[in-house]
Amino acid sequence: MRALTFAPGKKGTLEVQEVPGPNPGTGELLVQGLALGICGTDRELAAAVYGWPPPGKDRMVMGHESLGRVLEAPAGSAFSPGDLVAGVVRRPDPVPCGACLRGEFDMCRNGRYTERGIKELDGYGSERWTVEAAHVARLDPSLESVGMLTEPMSVVAKAWEQIDRIGTRAWFEPHMLLVTGAGPIGLLAAFLGRQRGLELHVLDRAPEGGLKSRMVSDLGGTYHSGTSLVDFHQHKPDVIIECTGAGRLVIEAMTMTAAAGTLCLCGLAPGGREHRVDPGMINREIVLENDVVFGSVNANLRHFRAAATFLAEADRRWLERMITRRVPLDRALEALEPGDDIKVVIDLTT
Repeated sequence: MRALTFAPGKKGTLEVQEVPGPNPGTGELLVQGLALGICGTDRELAAAVYGWPPPGKDRMVMGHESLGRVLEAPAGSAFSPGDLVAGVVRRPDPVPCGACLRGEFDMCRNGRYTERGIKELDGYGSERWTVEAAHVARLDPSLESVGMLTEPMSVVAKAWEQIDRIGTRAWFEPHMLLVTGAGPIGLLAAFLGRQRGLELHVLDRAPEGGLKSRMVSDLGGTYHSGTSLVDFHQHKPDVIIECTGAGRLVIEAMTMTAAAGTLCLCGLAPGGREHRVDPGMINREIVLENDVVFGSVNANLRHFRAAATFLAEADRRWLERMITRRVPLDRALEALEPGDDIKVVIDLTT
């Protein structure tokens, strides 16, 4: 079968090649790969920024934003051939730590977790793959064209779960949400914000009038083209979800929430860049206003199942507009080239 593979830690090794087909083990599903979403993590893996191959191997299959159809399912698994599914990315560490022991492996404490397509486990970028029945979410059949968005939606589902939990420390009736970044994570975060009835604002570098601004407008939100939060000094949001990883925006956001506000950092800032900051001012703002700043990454099975529900509730046409380019598996390397896309998807069936 064909698979998109690479040698972690070595640039220029990404290629589509023939690999042996998988044999499902005890409790595993055999799945036909339908599509694979591509994100910044995949581009960093291809650029050898990080990545860890399976033990004893030099290469691994790429891909963590999965979509597939069950071909074979073990008895008693609650899955059946034909089911549309998305595989969970992370697996708990073998020790396990206290969080992994309780199914919260997205919050692993000792770093010994593994991840499909990223850390010591083959990914989902192949024509067929296997997955443990305990690490896969069933999707509504109507999601066949957009189901690869389950993984990014799971990240957003976790972020909102944490925001809601933080809010319960006191009276919590947020009114205004600001999302920085209108990529897949940002747009999905905005979608869930509107589901909660919040006044929505989205900031992105893309000019107004383009696809991103239209998608925000279709949610009933206000789109802002820019690279600064200066316009929010007078009317500060109750919740900010930062999805760009841009250092200056992260710093600005720390002092831009309303009193008792929450800043969730979902973007990853590149290292090596210095920004002039006033730590005393940031300290005073956060302490005197009882603000919270926290980071959120990855997701567990609970979040994947929530993501499947959220996607089923969304306007399918709106979700489909997020996928701006689809490429066949034979031309998979094109999917990792930089561009102005929102989401690029590899079709694993062509």
